Order: sequence, then structure tokens, then C-alpha cells
Amino acid sequence: MLNKFFIEEHIKNALNEDIGFGDITTDYLTEESDTLKCSLNTRVDGIFCGRDVFETVFKILCPEIDIKFYFKDGDKIKMGDKIADLSGSAKYILMGERTALNYVQRMSGIATETNKYQSAIGEYKAKIVDTRKTTPGFRAFEKYSVKMGGGSLHRFNLADCAMIKDNHIKFAGSLTKAIQKLKMNISHAHKIEVECDSLDQVKEALSCGVDIIMLDNMDLETMRKGVNLINGAAIVEASGNVKLDTVREIASTGVDIISSSAIVAKAPTLDLGLDM
Repeated sequence: MLNKFFIEEHIKNALNEDIGFGDITTDYLTEESDTLKCSLNTRVDGIFCGRDVFETVFKILCPEIDIKFYFKDGDKIKMGDKIADLSGSAKYILMGERTALNYVQRMSGIATETNKYQSAIGEYKAKIVDTRKTTPGFRAFEKYSVKMGGGSLHRFNLADCAMIKDNHIKFAGSLTKAIQKLKMNISHAHKIEVECDSLDQVKEALSCGVDIIMLDNMDLETMRKGVNLINGAAIVEASGNVKLDTVREIASTGVDIISSSAIVAKAPTLDLGLDM
């Protein structure tokens, strides 16, 4: 979940960026006593996400603004649905509109895209997960959105899990050497994942007792062989060429996890609007 203090600090920075020294349009068009009513509506089908964030934008600007929501994070929304009603200070609703929409449109878009991928997997056991290919400074919101869309989360940052990639292997001299050195230094609470691009690497990783094996950019047949070779001795992750039209076939190989940057990096914003 997103912590309240984290949301507030992030939003204050966003509002400072947008408002700067003042909203010269709204400041001269409204009086402090002016009020208005409006509603947050969706113009497309999707998954709603960002309720607390949307509300916090306006509460920071003016605590007296009243917001009534009809959906919660993770709910399916249909084109034309009213998501929320707002009423209160015209000045601060107009001033916060764009920032609030930027958050909720982006978050709902990611939740919607994630839901498409997880739904496409169907009856297979695989979980769709995100990657570290996120927007700098916005990772927590993007990962929260993945979760609300029905997906699962990969490591949050570099301190969460030791992941050995090809450059690490080259630097260490071999995969075995890299694993041995990590096991001597990392905490017992951390897992080790190895990115493998061949079955020989899978065998070497297994012999070293790693926790997670990523089958990277393998074709489906090789992936199936990799799953059979691992045979439950480690969590199996598939990565590379994961698209909406390929994710189900990848899941059919028996992998546990399918990681994709597309659910975040390529997710379109959801078309939501604040209608006066």
C-alpha cells in the first residue's frame, strides 16, 4: 500500500512544479468564496486506480473540498461511469484538476494494462509481474497500480534481491563465481536470481542452489525444457518478448512468473475527465 506521508510529499512536489508562483488564470477569474460542483468520469472501460492520490491533491489545496467516490482502487469501470463527485472551492478545484488527473489517469492506465495481461494468461498458474523499467520518482505509484490491476511485483529496487545478469557474470569470471561471492556476503533474508539465456546456464545455476531462475529470451520449446529441468527446485521466471498476444503461450510452458516492462512502460493513460 502507499503510505499517506509518502503520497503527500510526492503530491506537494508535483503541485509546486505545476502551480509555481501561482495560477494566473484561476487567481484572476475566481473569488475565495466561489464554489462549484463537478464529477470525475471515465470515457473508456478500464480499471480504476489512484483514489487516495486523487483525493489528497485537493485536500492539500483545500481540506474543505468534499469528494464522494463510487469506486475503489482495482474496480472495473465502464465508459460513462461516474467515479466521483466533487464540490467546494472553485479556485482550488480548478488549480488541482490537472495534477490530480495526471496521477489517476497514469495509475488507472497501468492497472488496466496489467489486468489485460493477467486476464490473457487465463487458467495457467503464471503471474504477470513488473520490472525496474519505471518512471524515475514515480515507481511506488506504478508498482501499486500493477498490484491493483491484478499483477504481482518484482523487486522494488536493487536492495530487494540479488539478480545476476550477463554483465555481472562477465565481471565475476563465471556464473558460479558470482553466486559463490554473493552467498558469502548477502543477508540470509535475500534471494538470488540468475538470468539465463541457455539451458547450460540453467544447469549451472541449479548446481549452485539459486532461488530464482529467469529464462531470458528463450523460445517456447527451450522454455519448456528449462521448466522440466528445474522441476520445482527454483522459482521459474520468463522474460523477453512478452506481449499481450504472446503471454498466454509463455504461461503454457509452466513458468511461475512472467516479467514484462510493457505493463508499465507501454501502458497508455486511461481517458478520465473532470467535468464541471
